[in-house]
Amino acid sequence: MQQGANLPGLGSYNRSVVLGAVQISGGISRVEIAAMTGLTAQTVSVIVRRLLEEGLVREDGSEPSSGGKPRTILRVAPEAGYAVGIHFDPGGLHYVLADLAGRPVRTSRSPVRGDHSPERLTARMGTAVRRLLAEAGVPAERVLGIGLACPGPIDQPSGTMVHPPRLPGWGKVPIGDLLRAATRLPVTVDNDATAAVIGERWAGLGRTAASLAYLYLGTGVGGGLLLDGRIYRGRSLNAGEFGHITAVPGGPPCRCGNLGCVEAVCCPDAIVAAVHERLAGGAGGTLAAAFRRDPSRVGHARICAAAAAGDPVAAQVIGEVAAHLAGAVVTIVNVLDLDLIVLGGPALGPAAEIYRSTIAEAVASRAFTRRLRPAEVALSPIAADAAAIGAASLVFHAAYAPDPATLLSQGTRRP
Repeated sequence: MQQGANLPGLGSYNRSVVLGAVQISGGISRVEIAAMTGLTAQTVSVIVRRLLEEGLVREDGSEPSSGGKPRTILRVAPEAGYAVGIHFDPGGLHYVLADLAGRPVRTSRSPVRGDHSPERLTARMGTAVRRLLAEAGVPAERVLGIGLACPGPIDQPSGTMVHPPRLPGWGKVPIGDLLRAATRLPVTVDNDATAAVIGERWAGLGRTAASLAYLYLGTGVGGGLLLDGRIYRGRSLNAGEFGHITAVPGGPPCRCGNLGCVEAVCCPDAIVAAVHERLAGGAGGTLAAAFRRDPSRVGHARICAAAAAGDPVAAQVIGEVAAHLAGAVVTIVNVLDLDLIVLGGPALGPAAEIYRSTIAEAVASRAFTRRLRPAEVALSPIAADAAAIGAASLVFHAAYAPDPATLLSQGTRRP
């Protein structure tokens, strides 16, 4: 949890800290906020009064105190604001309308068609956003903005996609400006895996963890970092590309230009190719007959389901992929000394527990600090929707959990 600062000129930062404490707790008293944030009781009282007046929080019941009158419980008012999250994956578009508590109010999905023109695609996004709001009965003026999670690398200050490996022809696309023009709403753009960890921080397991790594499995493999209560972005704001850790030295080429990256050997396309190769070589199991009739029927979703059901070929391939991921995760834990590893993303599918148990076993037996303080490995409760919910959370995070270093420097420069 971020600490407040009892200094003049830091009202905006302290307001964000207090609102963040209410949001992650799910219900908290003024006394507990002061203890959690380090702010004085008077400062907390003033900020809470303003948040109540603005309708961002509400008083909701009370709990016994050790002495005196019962403590009033504060909770975020979910209906106080909304955000639209869009996850743009090369394989499809996922939309979420979320309330201030990070809860999905309405969702929709659509494929990315053959025409990947940035102008046409953002126009489609604009139409989908208007439809989503109309179906939910939420007027545009109650929407704080749109969060767009898309493949990196991202030039975040300008909202520009910079040559994403899986989207040829999308070099230096100002997607933030295009979507802003299509929707007439504020737009925040971020890497899809970073958006996922922000979503986890706002609405998932990251509410109570001080430091975590989020491993995202979608069309590709990515990640995000929460370190000491803050999202870590790195020098170019593109930290967390776990998919480009080398898993197999000298292995297959990756779209990034490296060899043997985690993404090159662990993405859904690689899994399908490995299963098909073994089935074509005469391997048996529950997928063999379907493969002989039509190889296209043995896709990634079917392979994950077969692995979970014990099919020997699918289980072997998924197990090998999970082992590659586990090696990368052990490296990440050793470097960063984390509390929690969260696994999420639509590619986990029915095989999610295979991935979790394999990675958890590796961390428990191979991480350097395992005997001192073992890291937990868990599946995200919002796994399939993580990036879209995270995209919506980008808006809330920017509004209510801004970077403390920036705000502190601004505050201390004031007279």
